[in-house]
Amino acid sequence: MSDDRTVGVVLVSHSAEVAAAVAELARGLTGGGAAVPVAAAGGTEGGGLGTSAELICAAAASVDRGAGVAVLADLGSAVLTVKALLAEGDELPDTARLVDAPFVEGAVAAVVTAAAGGDLDAVEAAAADAYTYRKV
Repeated sequence: MSDDRTVGVVLVSHSAEVAAAVAELARGLTGGGAAVPVAAAGGTEGGGLGTSAELICAAAASVDRGAGVAVLADLGSAVLTVKALLAEGDELPDTARLVDAPFVEGAVAAVVTAAAGGDLDAVEAAAADAYTYRKV
């Protein structure tokens, strides 16, 4: 898969700092794979805590390369905002998909899978599979 057809990943958090840090971590763990378009959509336009439909839409547009956009969200209202944007049908790219996955582990799995050339279904599956990661 060429770089211009890589699945994009959007990380939606209530905090700009959290979204940016998770994006940096996920990019850093790709093991030198293809560059994955990852965008953080954290906080509000004014820099506060919360979610912003405008920031989410801009992030999705910035990572859309035609292969799909996986959107991961951290908490309840971030999920609700993404669901509302998807229901509207014209705000996010047609290939955008909300992925049910843990935020940090799912983001890493999504970006690593996209870097390896996985399609949107594979990226979603890898991110969702992160729910099964055991720590003890």
